[in-house]
Amino acid sequence: MRAGVEEGIADAVIRPVCLLDVAPGDAASYDPVSTLVEEEAPMAHHTLNLPDVDLVYDVHGPLPTADGRPPLMMIGQPMDASGFHAQVALFPDRTVVTYDPRGLGRSARKDGGVTNEPGIQAEDVHAIIEALGAGPVEMLASSGGAVTALALVTAHPDDVATLVAHEPPIDGVLPDADAVQQARNAYTQVYRDKGWGAGMAAFIAMTAWEGEVTDEYFAQPAPDPAAFGMPTEDDGSRDDPLLSDRSWAVVHYEPDIEALKAAPTRIVVAVGEESVKVYTGRTAIALAERLGQQATVFPSHHGGFMGGEFGYAGQPEAFAAKLREVLARP
Repeated sequence: MRAGVEEGIADAVIRPVCLLDVAPGDAASYDPVSTLVEEEAPMAHHTLNLPDVDLVYDVHGPLPTADGRPPLMMIGQPMDASGFHAQVALFPDRTVVTYDPRGLGRSARKDGGVTNEPGIQAEDVHAIIEALGAGPVEMLASSGGAVTALALVTAHPDDVATLVAHEPPIDGVLPDADAVQQARNAYTQVYRDKGWGAGMAAFIAMTAWEGEVTDEYFAQPAPDPAAFGMPTEDDGSRDDPLLSDRSWAVVHYEPDIEALKAAPTRIVVAVGEESVKVYTGRTAIALAERLGQQATVFPSHHGGFMGGEFGYAGQPEAFAAKLREVLARP
C-alpha cells in the first residue's frame, strides 16, 4: 500500500489528469448530462450583494432541509457552479448548494480585482453559509475549491460539519515544491508567449507528470497543442484564471495544520484513484499525511465528479456513491 493512502488502489490504472477544474466558460460546448436518470430538486437562484462582489449561488431543494440534514455545499475553483451539474442530479434527496466564485461565471466583482485569493473566497463562502441560515453545512470542495474550504475551516471552524477536500493543489506540502513552481513558471510563460492552446498543453504536461518533477521533466520537448485537441492559433487573450498567474495564491496557500486539526470539522482529504501518482494526487496524499490521516480514495480522476459535459468524463455515479458513503461515516 502506498504510504498515506487507504487500501484499494494498489492496482489502480493511472491515466493522465487532463484538466485541473478548467473553467466551464473555456469549454468548447456545454451539453447537459444525458446519462443521469435522477431528477434534480427544484432550484432557486440567489444573489448576495456584498460591497465588493455580487455572489450568485443556487439552492437545489428546500430550506430548511426536508430531512433535517445539513445542506450539502459543493464548491470548486476556478470552476463555477455548472461543474457540479452531474453531482447535483445524483443527490435529489439532499438540499445542495452551489455557487460561482467571485469573478467567475455569474458572480461579478466590483473591486476591480482579478486574482483568486483563498482567504477572500473563504469569506465569500462564509457569507453564503450565513445567508442560508441553516447552520453548519456538509461540503464537497474540489481543486482550488478545496483550498478555499481549508481557509474557511481555519477562519470559521463552525461553518462546516464535514469537509471532503478533493485533491487540493497546494505546492508547499510537496518535497519538490521548488521544482513544481519552476514547472508552473514554464507553462505560464508558454501561455503568455503563445496563448491558450499552447499554454493548456504545457499545463496538461505538468499535471499528467507522474512522481516528483525532475530534470527529465524539464528536458521534454514542448507539447503540441493539437495532440491534446487544443487550438493552435492564439486568440490574443491572456486572462485565463488557470494558466495565468491569477490563481497562484491558491497553489501557494499554506494550510494552518494545527488549526485544521483543532477544528470541530471532520476533514476528509480525498484523492482520485487515477490521480495518485500525479500532481494533485500527490498534494492530496501529502496534505492528508500532515493532518495525520490517510487520503480517502475516490473513483476516477481530478474531475471524477463530472459527466462528459466538459470533454473529460469522470465517473459521476461512482463518485456520488463514494461521497454518500463518506458523509455517512460518524
